Amino acid sequence: MKANNIYLISLQKIILVFLLYLLSRILFFLFNMHIFNDIGTGELTAITIKGIPFDLSTLFMLNLPFIVFNTAPIPVRFRKSYQRINNILFYYFTNIIGLAANFVDAVYFRFTLKRSTADVFTYIANEENEVVSLLPQYISHFWLEFLSWIMFAFLLVFLNQKFIRKAAGPQPKRVSDYLLQTFLFAGIIAISITGIRGGFQLKPIGIMSAARQIENRNIPLVLNTPFTLIKTIGQPVLKKVDYHEADALKEIYKPVHHPDSSQPSFQPGNVVLIVLEGFSAEHSGLLNPHYHKDSIYQGYTPFLDSLMLKSRYLKAYANGKRSIESIPAILAAIPTLMSTDFLTSSYSRNNLNSLAGLLKEIGYQTSFFHGGNNGTMSFDLFSKMAGFEKYYGRDEFNNDEYYDGKWGIFDEPFFRYFKQKLDETPEPFFTLLFSVSSHHPYTLPEKYKSSFKQGPLKIHKTIRYTDHALKTFFSEAKSSAWYHNTLFVITADHTSQLYFQENQGRIGNLEIPLLFFFPGDTVAKHYETTAQQIDIMPTVLSILDYNKPFVAFGNDIFDTAGQHFAISYNNGSYQLIQGDYSLIRAINGNYSLYNIRKDKLQKTNIAQHQPQRLKKMISLLEAIIQQYNNRMINNQLTLEEHD
Repeated sequence: MKANNIYLISLQKIILVFLLYLLSRILFFLFNMHIFNDIGTGELTAITIKGIPFDLSTLFMLNLPFIVFNTAPIPVRFRKSYQRINNILFYYFTNIIGLAANFVDAVYFRFTLKRSTADVFTYIANEENEVVSLLPQYISHFWLEFLSWIMFAFLLVFLNQKFIRKAAGPQPKRVSDYLLQTFLFAGIIAISITGIRGGFQLKPIGIMSAARQIENRNIPLVLNTPFTLIKTIGQPVLKKVDYHEADALKEIYKPVHHPDSSQPSFQPGNVVLIVLEGFSAEHSGLLNPHYHKDSIYQGYTPFLDSLMLKSRYLKAYANGKRSIESIPAILAAIPTLMSTDFLTSSYSRNNLNSLAGLLKEIGYQTSFFHGGNNGTMSFDLFSKMAGFEKYYGRDEFNNDEYYDGKWGIFDEPFFRYFKQKLDETPEPFFTLLFSVSSHHPYTLPEKYKSSFKQGPLKIHKTIRYTDHALKTFFSEAKSSAWYHNTLFVITADHTSQLYFQENQGRIGNLEIPLLFFFPGDTVAKHYETTAQQIDIMPTVLSILDYNKPFVAFGNDIFDTAGQHFAISYNNGSYQLIQGDYSLIRAINGNYSLYNIRKDKLQKTNIAQHQPQRLKKMISLLEAIIQQYNNRMINNQLTLEEHD
């Protein structure tokens, strides 16, 4: 076979791309070593080998047009113009984008702890203006990852042109030539299809296949981002399940709340709900006294800590890793237990209960404040669906002197604006304020550039700034007439980048502060109850003595007889936390159990040593999934007659 034979050249091109995908996986690991800190060279080698079928599948899926047009038995394939178009459109273009997806995820993974799936396209479409405007900033901050992608793109083009010769002959002249080349073409297509399927097994490989080969926390290292994007396009989000019979299901778990109608009559008090961007529990010195021995670590939330000492407070769990997942969880007790977030899913138009909607029905004034650009993450649209009468964003603030240039209005002036608007609002009112300043790229107002000491992480200075803005808000609000008749609830939307190694796993990456503060309350206390964002709605309603039935997937935190747990979904697997234990159902359906008080990074599976606890937690998790999936599909997020 000649050196410039088109079949040999096509093979060389494919091998070149395969090697680049293989190397990009290794770089993905190196860029995120702080998350995969306990993986040695031997284990990384094993993971890389197990990832080869996924790389090959991606390789053939992306390059099938190139392979077809290069090996189909047609004479035109040897023309220079044809080869140029085939290389540009079906070789360089697809693979440069595929490699870009891997390098983008090398950064995005730090915030989501999963390989991106097709729902990211919906997010980008909804946030197109912000994504475009922030792109230069992200490139400058994550220049190493961007430079790595540029280098890989250059290597793809350079090595292809430098060492891989141009295709030529053999030209088919006889029927036998066409028959031979048709036979070769059929064989190449068969090999390509086998590569796409990931081997000769009965079913093609999918994301779930990775879970059969490796423990759950290392699945992102086996997969690659183009693979997860392609495999999730057009997939049904949820499927109906029937783990339990109807009567048994109600006994195990039912998200319908029937408050005691004989309890004290409802006394309307104001509710101010403050959601702090990226405030991990790790940032609080009060919630982490065991870190004080570390000379580098300090608490970064002195005011929030002082307020907690006057509140009912605890370390709670976020139900997701993104802001867009937090708002439905906090306001409507709807967690994200699917591959896409609720706000951009096909279920976003379902009827729902929410704090704003339920309180609006009984005479509350309702308002949603977010200093970000109007339209960000569809918060303005969801606020209307959830029953908020008014929305205040950057447009309503109407003074870009305080614009941070990226995300929205700096927290201190927007918090002051928030207080002024509340002074004008008739009581009783329910309002939500969502901060923005502690978001990457962590910009501070010019006058505070040197005011807040930088900690080990860049976010620490903006955490200090937002804490300062919160202090200013409370200092000024004390003089307002509504202040002493107001329940303040403060939490975070999700965690952010974390400093301590023990928090790099699936537990620490969900821990957030949560406090309930009522001026003059004498029941200030630290609670050890397992709590989550979806518990906020039923807890607030309980504190207000709300006595009408409603649907919420969470529970009243302060109900000592209640069912307390925390649920989350990531990377295709579910996690259920109860007390000291965490149950994980991997994407392949396998279960593992961990004692998170002794083993926070979840390295030792104790399922075989705790069969009764395992059985009970599996039963609860399956009941939650069944209620969630079936109610989402059937649009039963509000009270039904049979409830």
